[in-house]
Amino acid sequence: MSNYEDDPIPTPSKFQSILQIDVPKGRDGKHKQIIVQLLNDIDQLSKGSALKIPLSALPDTKENIRAALSRAARQKNLNLATSSNDEFLYVWKTEEAS
Repeated sequence: MSNYEDDPIPTPSKFQSILQIDVPKGRDGKHKQIIVQLLNDIDQLSKGSALKIPLSALPDTKENIRAALSRAARQKNLNLATSSNDEFLYVWKTEEAS
């Protein structure tokens, strides 16, 4: 049985190394641009209004965008509700958590 300290010959690294300064900080996922835009638009909504977003304008499925939007809203303590049909995703602010 071999002890790690007893192995005089290091084995080659399996994984690439990078400088710590180059390590990404925070979550800049593939949906960041659309989520930032949606949050900006939601922030400008008047009470009782909803965004009507064409599904064709989304860079991913409505399910993935809805999930990313939900995560971002939760981080900002923003209560949102969503609905959708075959053509549009609707998003609006709520008073209570949905």
